Amino acid sequence: MTTERPVLLVVDDEVRILTALRRVLRREAYEILTAETPAEALRLLDAHRVDLVLSDHKMPGMSGLALLAAAARKQPAAGRVLITGWTEEVPAEDLAAIGVRALLPKPWDDADLKATLRKALGR
Repeated sequence: MTTERPVLLVVDDEVRILTALRRVLRREAYEILTAETPAEALRLLDAHRVDLVLSDHKMPGMSGLALLAAAARKQPAAGRVLITGWTEEVPAEDLAAIGVRALLPKPWDDADLKATLRKALGR
C-alpha cells in the first residue's frame, strides 16, 4: 500500500482564487501545485506526475477546455475537472470528448469541491 499523496494541479488566472482553493484543500491529503497561466500549467505537467488537474475555464491565452485537452495528451491517466462561473457556456459533449470528470460552478461549495475531487481521483 502506498502512502504517496495525490498530486493536484490547480490552474486559475486569478491569484485570489488559487489562494482560496489552496486554503480549502490544505487539510486534505494532497500535494498541491498551482499555476496562474495555462503555459505555466503545461510546464508543470512536463515536470511533475499529476493525478488531477483542476482548471478554470476562462483564462487569457487558452481556455480551460483547451488546457485540459492538452493535459489529457501529456498525462492521460490524470483526472480532469473544470471549474467556472460560466457553467451554462460549457457544452457537456465538449467535456466528455476530453474526459473531464466533473464541472464545478464558481462560487463553489467547499464540501462539494472536496467530494468532487475525491470522486474524480477514485477515492
